[in-house]
Order: sequence, then structure tokens, then C-alpha cells
Amino acid sequence: MVLGTASHVGKSLLTAAFCRLLAEEGHRVAPFKAQNMALNSFVTSEGGEIGRAQVAQAEASGIEPHVDMNPILLKPMGGVSQVIVNGHPIGVMSAREYYAEKATLWPRVTAAYDRLAGQYERVVLEGAGSPVEINLTEHDLTNLKMARYADAAVILVADIERGGVFAQIIGTWELLEPGDRARVVGFVINKFRGDVTLLDSGLEFVRERTGVPVLGVLPYRPDLQIDQEDSLGIDETATLDRGELGPGELDVAVARVPGLSNFTDFWPLSRVPGVRVRYMERGAHFGRPDLVVLPGTKTTVRDLDWLRRVGLADRIIASRAEEDGPRILGICGGFQMLGRWIEDPLGVESDRERVEGLGLLDTVTRFAATKTRHLVSGQVNGSDLAILGYEIHMGETERNGATIPWLALTRRQNQTTILDGAIDEAGRVSGTYVHGLFDSAPFTASFVNGLRARRKFAPLAEPEWQSHRDFLAARYTNLAEFLRVHLDLAPIWSVLGGPSARSSD
Repeated sequence: MVLGTASHVGKSLLTAAFCRLLAEEGHRVAPFKAQNMALNSFVTSEGGEIGRAQVAQAEASGIEPHVDMNPILLKPMGGVSQVIVNGHPIGVMSAREYYAEKATLWPRVTAAYDRLAGQYERVVLEGAGSPVEINLTEHDLTNLKMARYADAAVILVADIERGGVFAQIIGTWELLEPGDRARVVGFVINKFRGDVTLLDSGLEFVRERTGVPVLGVLPYRPDLQIDQEDSLGIDETATLDRGELGPGELDVAVARVPGLSNFTDFWPLSRVPGVRVRYMERGAHFGRPDLVVLPGTKTTVRDLDWLRRVGLADRIIASRAEEDGPRILGICGGFQMLGRWIEDPLGVESDRERVEGLGLLDTVTRFAATKTRHLVSGQVNGSDLAILGYEIHMGETERNGATIPWLALTRRQNQTTILDGAIDEAGRVSGTYVHGLFDSAPFTASFVNGLRARRKFAPLAEPEWQSHRDFLAARYTNLAEFLRVHLDLAPIWSVLGGPSARSSD
């Protein structure tokens, strides 16, 4: 089990790396995280919703993602969270309401784990936040309670970028109960930059104080990053170089709304040569983008109010009237915002029954009590340009007048066909419910080259394109080698009975 001294120390990445390492050694392996709090989610083939990090870990394991890998997903909604159990929403709860349900939820967590453990030789568990938050320990489903249930050996990860890395390790250790300390086979220090020998005295102190070795120090490697599970990693999905645009470069501006979800939708764009992706939070940050994106959000009405409050709504509307203004794309909640009205008669998201949208598409959205969750494939309407992606939304959008749909889709679970989204007559404003659009190299190539043509830039050459999933597959392989090079794996292999699947039989 991979535990961390805090959030965003690298637990998800290391869990994926160990999944890949075990898979390469011949083990049938699966990831597991009992409870995830994230707005970055995915739809499995059976139509369930789980955290995006567990999807990446499943891919690293070489298997299909399943709801058992993340039996509880909490999606924050501003003071409350939508609670998703075994892939399906069961309600919106405050923290105290959720804690009151934990006695009934724990058996569902253990049942999911037991199904995985019965199917796979190894299960790599991931913790959440810190395992020793004293005020939260009694409510824990994800960290030590799960480690005890699974009788798991534990690796504790600390992030040196935050400072005080030895205090992180020793402090966490001191707050562990003796039985939980006995599970820890080693510590890992993550995100180090510089001469690792400068840490030697500290590493020795940790071993003397705890009796447990530091298995290794992992260098900071942003080039090995995988899909992020929460907004702490959002900046890593933008273009790392924030300097001035160069000749032939496109500027993509994504509204960083408070409830932003599935921000990994834009990571593939940031990898395209000649494309610069940035996040904007004020009208003053608008600039002169080539593409403006209104992303998915769990709180559409609240975030629409935010767009108006910070001046972005006015800038986006005004840019549509400019002849050389940007293309405007709305995804999921962003698509809903682009329309004329958002209706919520059941109070699904707010107590306002009708809210005016930005009016850039002639559409009306009505929120529904049930959530739509599908893997989809299809093409841009009226073309053979293929797309793949997934739907996760709580409303349906109707097109009015002459507004035409943008995409023609087939839902994988039931093979129904639908017309999705909308696009204006000029082709400047479009919206869709499909997440993951830019994972597809053909669609991304066509979309980006269309933006380049508007600026009279030459199209990018075919060898410069790579699908996002192929890109990540190479990273998973590199992650396994990353562990082999930088960690002493002997203590881990010792508790597992050896590195190869044969030696553990």
C-alpha cells in the first residue's frame, strides 16, 4: 500500500508505477483506492464513475478500469459533495452526513476489495492525504483501516518540494500505532532536485530513529506525470513554458472556474507542438487567444456567476463579435453555460429555477436528477472524423431553431446513437458533453490545424501527432524503470516473496 505524508506527494504516480512494475514481472495486478475525493473522473465500460487516477493505474496494470478499483468517489460541490458508490451517485451530503453513513459504506468498500483480491494476484492500494490526521482518524476508510483489512505492507511517500521532508516522515511515524508501524517496509522521498548525497545524514537519521530504511530518493521528473486526480495538479496540465508566444504558436485559454472538473481534457493539447495552454482567472487575463475553453464543472450555475463576477463572461461574449476573435469551445458544464438558459426545476444544483446563460448558442439546458454516464465513440457530425470519449453529466441540452448538433455518437453500454452538442452557423462556437475529445490524435490534428488555418499558419506535419493514450502507455513503461533505477526494491520483494510471479506461487 502506498501511503503519503500529505496530499499531492506522489501517491497516485507511485501506485501506477508499482502496478506497472508488478505487471512487467508477470503478476496479474490491479489498483485500489477505497475513497477518492476528486472532480477528475472517468466512466468505466459498465457505465460506472470512478476517479481518473485509478483509470491511469489500471492502464499501467494492462487491464480495463472497473468500479471496484474506486468504490467511493466524492465530488465536491462547494461545502457538500456528491457521493458516488460503486460507480453510481447515492446523494449529496455534508461531511457530517457522510460520516454518519460510513458504517454502511465500509462493507461495500471491503466487498469491492475482496472481489479484486479474488481475481488478481496482487492489489496495489493507494491511501488518501495523510494517514495520521488526528481529527479524521475515526472516520478513515482509505488509509490505515484499509491497510489493516488487506494486511498490506506499506510504503510511506514524502514530498521534499514542500520542505521539512524529514519532519514529514518522522512526524507521521511518531503518530502511527505500533501495529501500523510494523507494516511500513520503507520510506520514499519524492520530487528531489539536486545532489542526492546532501541528504545522506538525514537518511541515516531516519533509519536510526525508526528502524526503517529510506528505499530511495526519486528525482523530480515532470516528464513522467500521468493523469491527475485532483486540482492540486492542474498546473501540470498546462504548457510548462509560460513565456511569450513564438512565431506560429497558438494560444489556448481555459477558464479556471472554481468547480473545474476533468481538467485532464486539455493536457493533450498542451503537448501539441506550437500550442500553448494556459488557465485564466480574470477578465484582465484574457489576452488575444486563438481558442477559449469553458471546461467541465460540477457547479455550473455557481461558476457561471463567477465568470460574470471576474469579468471573463463579458470578454468571452465580446470576443465572439470580433471578426478575428477566438474559437470558443464548451465542454459539459461549459457547454451548458454557452446556451441561452439553464433550468433547474428540481433544485439539483441550486435553488434558482432558471438562470440566463451566455447566449452564444441557441440552446436550453435542464438539469435532471439522474446522471448520464457513458463511454462513447462517433464522429464530427457530417464527416468521418472519428472521436472517442465519455459522458458524465446531470442535465440534457436542447437545440433550438437552426442550431445544428456537433457530434454523432454511439454509447458503448447500450449501443444507442445520439446527436450531441451544438455548433453555431459560423463554426466559431461549439459545445459538447464529451470529455476526452483531445485524446484522439485525428480529432486533435484536425481541430488544431483548423485553428492554425484561421491564423494562416501552416498545418503541422503528420509525424508530429501522437495519440494521448499511446503517449501515456510509454510513460507507464518508463515509470517501472524509474523505480528500478532509484529505489532499493529488495525490502518490497521480500514481503511479496520475490519479484517474479513464479517466485510468489
